[in-house]
Amino acid sequence: MNRLQPNPTALQNICVICIGALCLVTQNTALAQAQNALVPVYKVDPFWPKMPLPNKWIIQGVPTMVTDKNDHIWVMNRPRDINPDEAGATTKPPRTDCCIAAPAVLEFDTAGNLIQGWGGPGYTDGWPAKGIAKPGAASEHNIIVDREGNVWISGSSQGDSIQKFTGDGKLLWDFGHRAERPPVARLPENNQNTDLFPGGIFFFDLDEAAREIYIVDQKRVLVYDYDGKFKRGWGGHGMPLSEIDNNPTPPYDTAGDPPDQKQFAPALHCVHFSVDNLVYVCERGSNRIQVFTKDGKFVFSFFVHPSTPARGKECGGPGSQLYGMCGTIYNLTFSHDAEQKYILIPDGTNDKIWMHERKSGKLVGEIGDNGRMAGQFHWIDAIAIDSHGNLYTGEVDTGKRVQKFNLMNGDGVARFRPHE
Repeated sequence: MNRLQPNPTALQNICVICIGALCLVTQNTALAQAQNALVPVYKVDPFWPKMPLPNKWIIQGVPTMVTDKNDHIWVMNRPRDINPDEAGATTKPPRTDCCIAAPAVLEFDTAGNLIQGWGGPGYTDGWPAKGIAKPGAASEHNIIVDREGNVWISGSSQGDSIQKFTGDGKLLWDFGHRAERPPVARLPENNQNTDLFPGGIFFFDLDEAAREIYIVDQKRVLVYDYDGKFKRGWGGHGMPLSEIDNNPTPPYDTAGDPPDQKQFAPALHCVHFSVDNLVYVCERGSNRIQVFTKDGKFVFSFFVHPSTPARGKECGGPGSQLYGMCGTIYNLTFSHDAEQKYILIPDGTNDKIWMHERKSGKLVGEIGDNGRMAGQFHWIDAIAIDSHGNLYTGEVDTGKRVQKFNLMNGDGVARFRPHE
């Protein structure tokens, strides 16, 4: 009896067609998932971190936070923000049972356990705001933990710079580029000078693959190598450093939105990298985010709640009894989905986290409001995200706390976001 024999060529063609169809379905599914990533939904965890902290420690102003490769949360704490009514345990004998300002660098796990704390005034010779008892915002400012577990911090006082430590606090390296400390007069603004940072270094980030340090300062983005050598820089809309003016940014009529000017308007309040290698710069002085390639080519920009005053004479600082804060972009992080469809922006003036589409700038949601209860904010300044998309926030002024917000509609995939 004759049997039908399969045609090898036909089977190969069928397999190729099936494999091709499977690849197409897989690619289309991934694209659809990226395009349809849900707007994140969060719920505050009122029991994070675990209290009380050891040694009668109390958290003070928290300008920045970051997560590391182990999903630990590192907090930049300002010990000198402590007030007498909080520091009763520091006197001898103690005036009250509590408290003592916690160290400047605090490491927590996702469950809220404090792993360690170290650093503070006088910890190293180059520690931020040397010799200043109450520096306020001009003190410890930024913290980054690299993939090797080293901790980088910067300060925002005259004469401050960046210092690199081991995870347990041993000094490894100093970036330098310091201006002279007071009582020497502060140098005037000079956006063409890449040797010195007259007001310290507020914010920076690391491109670890390229071994580069990105610093936002005055009206510019500057890039240095890991030895501290300047490589390149640019101003607003990608303008060359030579074209940046050195005059104070003029005020505007705050009855309307900030002008969409070409120059950056200080303060520049963060710099971060997206998964598609774009550079996002927080321009608090214009309520604007500007986006660039890593070689400084301008891509686009968008405003965040532009009706809020961004700069001018009616802008108060910490402790002001006359005016509230100004500006809406204190920092940012990116959503947990693989394509980072959304950008999350802490706004210490409106005391919210705004959620915008990353590539269009469209507002899609918000988290929180002004208040002191769990899930509310007073002067939110810091934000970080762990590998499962949970958010961590920090507050300055009299907020002086950290909070955790659990992602309720994530996909369950662990995606580590170093420096975020």
